[in-house]
Amino acid sequence: MSKHKAVVRLVRVEDAEAVLSIQREVVGERDYFIAVSEEFNKTTEEHQEWIQKIIEHERETMFLAEVEGEAAGWIVFKSQERKRMHHTGSFAIIIKKDYRNKGIGKLLINELLQWAEKHPIIEKVSLGTFSTNTRAIELYKKLGFVEEGRKINELKFSEKEYVDDVLMYKMVKG
Repeated sequence: MSKHKAVVRLVRVEDAEAVLSIQREVVGERDYFIAVSEEFNKTTEEHQEWIQKIIEHERETMFLAEVEGEAAGWIVFKSQERKRMHHTGSFAIIIKKDYRNKGIGKLLINELLQWAEKHPIIEKVSLGTFSTNTRAIELYKKLGFVEEGRKINELKFSEKEYVDDVLMYKMVKG
């Protein structure tokens, strides 16, 4: 990214191919995504439908970060369907390898938090991340997220390799 500034904007249906491309790349890395490559076979059309549903949903949103017109990463916030949980939701964030550690994750999360703070219903923003993703955990803590629990050995990478799912949250109101 060097001196090139990232631009964050709301995602559009036309971004489906770029969103999917980033997701495929990160899934292939194995380190940061629950799905493995052979499980991930989404089509551009399926991603277009998924994005359209997010755009139309009153308590969900998605932002795309671009550097010089190239999609560098995205963040999606999905809400809970149960009425008593309408005030909360969780996000997933994916950054292309070449754009990591350049402030794009922070930009995307801050954009999401600003959206949530202004939203009339959303009060709590949550996430889950691998316990091995220490850089991300550090960033989340710097941005005010607090660990609220762990699912121990939730993810199995090999016969003897397990990773905890770290659950974090931030209250944006109240």
